Amino acid sequence: MNDMEPKSVEGSQVRLVFAAGALDHLGPIARAEGGKRVMLVTDPGIRAAGHAERAVRSLYRAELIVGVFEGVEENPTTLHVQAALKAARKFQPDFLIGLGGGSSMDCAKGLNFLFSNGGQMQDYQGIGKATRPMLPMIAIPTTAGTGSEAQSFALITDSQTHQKMACGDNKALCRVAILDPDLTATQPPRVAAATGIDAVAHAVETAASKKRNPVSRNLSLQAWRLLESAYEAAVRTPQDGDARKDMLLGAHLAGAAIENSMLGAAHALANPLTALFGITHGVAVGLMLPHVVRFNAAEGHNPYADLIADAGQLAARIEEMLATASLPLRLRDCGVSAADLPRLADLAAKQWTAAFNPRPVGAAELLSIYQMAMG
Repeated sequence: MNDMEPKSVEGSQVRLVFAAGALDHLGPIARAEGGKRVMLVTDPGIRAAGHAERAVRSLYRAELIVGVFEGVEENPTTLHVQAALKAARKFQPDFLIGLGGGSSMDCAKGLNFLFSNGGQMQDYQGIGKATRPMLPMIAIPTTAGTGSEAQSFALITDSQTHQKMACGDNKALCRVAILDPDLTATQPPRVAAATGIDAVAHAVETAASKKRNPVSRNLSLQAWRLLESAYEAAVRTPQDGDARKDMLLGAHLAGAAIENSMLGAAHALANPLTALFGITHGVAVGLMLPHVVRFNAAEGHNPYADLIADAGQLAARIEEMLATASLPLRLRDCGVSAADLPRLADLAAKQWTAAFNPRPVGAAELLSIYQMAMG
């Protein structure tokens, strides 16, 4: 995919533009999709890196009217979405662009729900609760991680309960995803490590999910092969353009696998660690993933056979990747104590992804996995 025309990826409803320098073609792409009054949703770090300015310049050159909301923060809450909504009501866009990591893209999708359909984010928790059409959207990831640009879900945290809500609707899918590997060159190494291992977790968990199907299995395998081979090089050598390219495409394919399948216990276990201890999502899910792999394969069946014939080898490979990136391998190294585990397990049991784990899990099973991860 070397030109700037959107292409299709099997199993994805999102058209893909994948090329170095593709951000500079945002304006013509948005105009071709019908945009006239375009709102860009991003964050201060993306503005500081110069990416937001490049996006706005391209939109202006295409003679589009542009509004910018740059108030997104990591793990966006209902407050961030409300702030974006206030800006959108003043600007009245007919088109949205999410530029940044998963947080910016999720906030843009959350804004789309409320601007187009009204109400509060809590009204859309679950699947298919939007009753009106939504604005067309382009998503542009600047990290190789969440794959949010391939998904119809907005992950927004309730600012009161601190619960991460998954709000999904097919109408929230973006029209086009622009994958520009040049944008990931500005990632700090720690961010590249954490977001990259999140993408790895998406490939691994979708490969084993109870909802997996032939399409998702193919996407998971493609994503795993790209991510597993490129991860260390992308973290160690940020100037390695080939590695960054493979990570970005792998993260997108893993995101498309989520859209066709679902996740599992590693994400259910990670979310309470982020909510209660502030552990970055990618760090939390990476730490828990090897233990979930071993737990799911403990009864003699390997639900990850599409990726590696031996689940023990898979868990060891993930730990090797974590170690290479200097990411933690034990909960005790993240300020978590044994006394915290029962509460964490109760919260993990309430996470929606737990229901799709290949081996049934409740609070007791999730507690046992946390205990394995204490080290």
